[in-house]
Amino acid sequence: MHEDLSPLIAATTHWLTSAYPASGGALASALCEAQARQAVTVAARLRYPTPMDAALVMMAGPGGSARLDWIAGADGAESDDPDAHAWRTWVDEVVLSWAASLLTDPELAWRAVDALTEATEPASTPPEFRRLVTPGEGDRQAAALLRHPDLLAAISALHHPQLLDRLEEQGQAFAA
Repeated sequence: MHEDLSPLIAATTHWLTSAYPASGGALASALCEAQARQAVTVAARLRYPTPMDAALVMMAGPGGSARLDWIAGADGAESDDPDAHAWRTWVDEVVLSWAASLLTDPELAWRAVDALTEATEPASTPPEFRRLVTPGEGDRQAAALLRHPDLLAAISALHHPQLLDRLEEQGQAFAA
């Protein structure tokens, strides 16, 4: 299902890695992007859990990055060419806020991944989310800015209560 959300996931991941870049070379950039993509994918699946939800956001559009740019201090940085930043219209603020929360709170990341996998793979962590929930030392170093709670605090706080509500709903759904 998350393949339907690929433009949203790609744009939101790109925004995160542009605002909070890797510290290091090409390998660090790849590790940082992998962690961001995993967090965004989990957040997108939680935010849009059904094919209908995904279809609606893809039809209506996720809203863009204007407020996030302002919060991160990147507003006004766009060039005169509107096509150069068209990808920003595919950034989803809620998904990005949730992803920021997952990246900066390991316990919350585990809860989110568990909520997604409870129905299909109880008591296991899919390998596709390993870098999010159990990052190695190289992962942590590469994504030092991306995982820094103080740097992402303003963004993760935007929709943190809704993430907690969604995780509570998911927990109740699986308990029933």
